[in-house]
Amino acid sequence: MRRGPQLLTYPDSLGGSIGAITRLVRGPLAGCFAGVHVLPPFLSSGDRGFAPIDYRQIDPAFGDWDDIRDLAQDHDVMLDLMVNHISRQSPEFQDFEQHGRASAFADLFITLDKVWPDGDPPTKDVARIFLRKPNDPFSTITIGDTGETETIWTTFGLGDRVEQIDLDLTSSATCALIAGWFEWFASQGARIVRLDAVGYVVKKPGTSCFMVEPEIYDMLDWLVETAGEHGLVVLPEVHDHYSTHQELSARGYWAYDFVLPGLLLHAFESGDVRRLAEHLAGSPERQFTTLDSHDGIPVRPDLDGILEPAQMAALADGAVAKGGNVNRILGDTAGGVDVHQLNCTYYSALGADDDRYVAARAIQLFARGVPQLYYVGLLAGENDYEAVEQTGEGRAINRHDYTDQEIGAALDRPVVRRILDLVRLRKEHPAFDGELEVAVEDTSLIRMTRFHGRDFAELMVDIVTGEMSVTK
Repeated sequence: MRRGPQLLTYPDSLGGSIGAITRLVRGPLAGCFAGVHVLPPFLSSGDRGFAPIDYRQIDPAFGDWDDIRDLAQDHDVMLDLMVNHISRQSPEFQDFEQHGRASAFADLFITLDKVWPDGDPPTKDVARIFLRKPNDPFSTITIGDTGETETIWTTFGLGDRVEQIDLDLTSSATCALIAGWFEWFASQGARIVRLDAVGYVVKKPGTSCFMVEPEIYDMLDWLVETAGEHGLVVLPEVHDHYSTHQELSARGYWAYDFVLPGLLLHAFESGDVRRLAEHLAGSPERQFTTLDSHDGIPVRPDLDGILEPAQMAALADGAVAKGGNVNRILGDTAGGVDVHQLNCTYYSALGADDDRYVAARAIQLFARGVPQLYYVGLLAGENDYEAVEQTGEGRAINRHDYTDQEIGAALDRPVVRRILDLVRLRKEHPAFDGELEVAVEDTSLIRMTRFHGRDFAELMVDIVTGEMSVTK
């Protein structure tokens, strides 16, 4: 991969198209980013791209594969592979829904007899499953040819016609399909593939059906090896207890640091950097760091064992007080905390305080790993209440679509210019090729030093005032 930060954006959120993104990173943002994570630009039937109909077709509203190949000439392009599921509107599932088990694609999908031979899951097994919707993760469909019904696994989505249909990764047909997708991505210039929802791919009786060991690591090994045959880097996307990310790192996989966003907010609220410093000092190199994303600010299970339940609840209260909303978790509510993610822009979560916000970004950019900056965060965007009202989706609060005029106005703001200076420093300064030292000067003052040979860059942040300095 190219050295330096990455930009994370929807294909139509920075000027309306993939081509507009390319013009931006070659124009006003030149010298800032080594890579661009383009959130799903494919034809999709829901979840803003995360219910892919066909990975080989870009939604014409966003552009086409020529635009991806053009962007990939000077930036590492990351694309998502929804390895757990595919769209209800995909040709493969449409054929299965019509012909049932007579379909050539039937083995791609998970009928309940694949998990429980009699097709009747015991209540105690269902109770153990890590749920993303009420009751159970199943949907019943009617087969067009026969009028008979089939019950299949659908982890995500609500209502009678869920759009995300789980794939059976134990099937050779599914493996062949995924291998073909990897080959296609590589042929179109992609460099990195994020495995969305990979933690849900193992369905095993008597387990949570989430990050089930050892099977999940066997599948990850196969995915990494298969992608690697085409020169692709794989980034598993897993929201789980921090020990899972430690295990991913220990096994040599890339991982996300989903602890940092909430822990940094907690440090600003508490005025104490010690837990944050401990985390930063122990973090691995093979990680991607974020503060915000299209999904939200992670709380549970990512901060389990890192913060106390009362501290996690306080993060949620603080986000709501700043105008945000909360994505609740289903099932496990240890300590009375059912907070999965905070839906709030990071700038708003810090009270739209420019100094504190720039300090937060500086800490992210000095941390180990690959810093990934979400487009709303890059532009210091505030909560978009109109989008929530229009869509009925709480996460839309942090998914504003910027026009060219809005982008120009944002880039003129001092807070954004300060962030861009830090992003360019992170990309260009040789000290970031080296080591990191983290020190606590007192409970509110953190020092982060990057050094490589004689080159160094040092950050000092007062977590109470938001005052910071960079020495290089």
